[in-house]
Amino acid sequence: MKKIFFYIILTIIYFNISLAKAEFEIKARTAILQDHLSGKILYEKDPDIKIFPASMTKIMTSIIAFELLETGDLNLDDKFFVSENAWRWSQQGYSSMFIMVNDQVSVESLLRGIIVASGNDACIALAEGIAGTEEEFALMMTSKAKEIGMNNTNFSNSSGMTSAYNYSTVRDVLIMSDYLIRNYPEYYKYFEEKEFTWERTGGDPITQGNRNPLLYKNIGVDGIKTGYLGAEKYSLASSIKRNERRLIAVASGFETKKSRSKESAKLLTWGLTNFDTIEIAKKEEHLLYLDVWLGKKDKISVHVNSDIYKTIPKSRKKYLNIKAIYEGPVNAPINKNEKIGKLLISYKDDKIGEYDLLASENIKRLNIFSRLIKSINYLIWGDV
Repeated sequence: MKKIFFYIILTIIYFNISLAKAEFEIKARTAILQDHLSGKILYEKDPDIKIFPASMTKIMTSIIAFELLETGDLNLDDKFFVSENAWRWSQQGYSSMFIMVNDQVSVESLLRGIIVASGNDACIALAEGIAGTEEEFALMMTSKAKEIGMNNTNFSNSSGMTSAYNYSTVRDVLIMSDYLIRNYPEYYKYFEEKEFTWERTGGDPITQGNRNPLLYKNIGVDGIKTGYLGAEKYSLASSIKRNERRLIAVASGFETKKSRSKESAKLLTWGLTNFDTIEIAKKEEHLLYLDVWLGKKDKISVHVNSDIYKTIPKSRKKYLNIKAIYEGPVNAPINKNEKIGKLLISYKDDKIGEYDLLASENIKRLNIFSRLIKSINYLIWGDV
């Protein structure tokens, strides 16, 4: 039988991102902005230069705990003793939860003390409770960082306090933030809490507000973590969600707290205002039908094995070509999840995505008599 190539073309808008970036600037030493669904980097400014992540380090401290909670090796109501080492950090003028020596504090309280109150003492208590020592916990943090692709990061402590060996980049902090949001949505909710009250031992309860200034602006920000060190100035990893769309920004080297808040809000708002995110396909959901040859069905539904999104600018619209290519009709029998074509996504002459088209069902071959009749019809009438 003669083979025919079928092309199914869908045209939607795409962009030249370099032109969009050229019109925008943020007052930070280093910065990056990403669309969470598509993974598209919308803006970057020296994203791979070395930074001291300060309290943004606490994102990884939280991730280690969340991973153990997911595996069942840790429970939110588990309690850890507070060592003198952890307590001393609440006495030195740093951000603290104000835990006391020999207190038994639940994992959930420590996590809220870390995430909302940015408590360095809570970080050490959690680290010691999980790994025995903060040094061992830092090794766990660095190992996890390498595992998720943070190739320019090393952690030497759980809180982000000044250390030549606690370093990263805004790109790596973005990878870490994206990983947190994508893998631990149940626990990510702690990052949008605006205050935390610690019912401390031997004193009145202490209520502290979240250090993230963007949570109070009512613009859709729901995380994630501020940072400050004298050598680094002010930093912020932030995320905003509007409807189903989410952007993540990380920037460091702001000169003032006010600048950190203003410029970070500006970066997120710019991304929302200038770009849209289009859903191309959802994982394992029906995408389209392809013709089948000599099968018990004439058409087969196909899908892709990952969600596909593309981010586009609102002001500079080009054409994005989406082309389903297969050699067909596809010969039966066909097995479910068998690769039977490709979905190609291109911008002008540049291919920007290629995905396997997979069969969504099994289709058996016709019996020999039915195949003969169908072949004769094809030869006479050209009917497939």
